Amino acid sequence: MKKLISLDEHYTDRYGPEGSSKRADFEVRAKAFLIGELIKEERKKAHMTQDQLADKIGANKSFISRIENGKTDIQLSTFYRLIEFGLGKKLDLNISE
Repeated sequence: MKKLISLDEHYTDRYGPEGSSKRADFEVRAKAFLIGELIKEERKKAHMTQDQLADKIGANKSFISRIENGKTDIQLSTFYRLIEFGLGKKLDLNISE
C-alpha cells in the first residue's frame, strides 16, 4: 500500500523545495491558472461570452481564452480593466505573509 503524503511533500518531490526556480515556475503557472479560473467564473456569473468581455475591454476573444486557460501572463492594468470595466466588479488587492 502506498503511503499518503501531504500536498507540500508532493510539490517538493515533483517541483523541488520552496524557493527553487522549478518550484517558483510551477507556482507562477498555478497562480495564472487560478486568476484565469476566477475571471472565467465571474464572466459566467455576469452571463457574458468571451467575445462580449473582450469587446468591453478592447481585446479579442482569443486573448480572453488564453487568460482563462492560464496560457498567458497579463499585466496588472489588464487585470484591472477585466475586473472593473469588463465585469463591473471592484478589484481589491491584498499582500499577506
